[in-house]
Amino acid sequence: MKVTVVGLGLIGGSLAIDLRKTGLATELVGVDASTTHGERAVELKIVDRIADESEAFASADLVIFAIPVNPLAGKLPQVLDSVAKQTVIMDVGSTKAQICKAVTNHPRRAQFVAAHPIAGTENSGPDAAFSGLFTGKTTIICEHQRSSAEALELVGKVLDALQMKTIYMQPDEHDKHVAYVSHLSHVSSFLLGQTVLDIEKDEKNIFTLAGSGFASTVRLAKSSPGMWAPIFEQNMEYLSQALQEYIIHLQRFQYHLMKKNTTELYRIMTEANEIRRILDGTEFTSATQKDNTQPELVKA
Repeated sequence: MKVTVVGLGLIGGSLAIDLRKTGLATELVGVDASTTHGERAVELKIVDRIADESEAFASADLVIFAIPVNPLAGKLPQVLDSVAKQTVIMDVGSTKAQICKAVTNHPRRAQFVAAHPIAGTENSGPDAAFSGLFTGKTTIICEHQRSSAEALELVGKVLDALQMKTIYMQPDEHDKHVAYVSHLSHVSSFLLGQTVLDIEKDEKNIFTLAGSGFASTVRLAKSSPGMWAPIFEQNMEYLSQALQEYIIHLQRFQYHLMKKNTTELYRIMTEANEIRRILDGTEFTSATQKDNTQPELVKA
């Protein structure tokens, strides 16, 4: 299978590495806005070569978009216009509503599969890519009823090769869930990092006190702003709702702290311990399984 990967950072690069490793991809062509990233991806043997979009798309069986979500929404209709009828387009963006809306009425919508693999690290660029990033993780496919049987079958082969699980959701449901379990945690980490950096300007020794708890909590603050700013923009409504609820909890905690109400603080933390259910996967899985059905598929 000839695969073109657009965006050769952590996600796109890791996908390419494992598609080569499993033998599913017989040829890997890369496209990247950064010449340096493209050259580095070839040097690391992530892809066989770099090409411009028209050449890279011309003979591809599968085109995987791993670029920021804002340019992706604008680019998809044009790409669907230009690729061959047998070419499947797959994205891996962290928001889905606007991306799916961009191609809702496109005559070749059936060639597109809207996917979001729940995997990643705080690192970026081709050097961050590695084998096994997706092993055992979950991919969410949105609006699968709008994709053709052939497109879903091809993407299914990719996800099987990556040893991923698949669940199905509608775009708005997806965006609401990830606002809480992914996007909010990134905002929290960015702003915790900013808060500590502000203090560090006056208290130079503060980082000597930073232990593993701080490191793990603020780890996501090392993530790429270039990737996350468009995600926050596209998911503004649900992320704003999540932030408002988070702020209310922070204010409530601060109130009890100022009142020296240790009993109430203990109660809040005890309730928060129930997050184990989400971290174990039971809550998130049950919430998404309701759309885990296979309706009549669209023929290309």
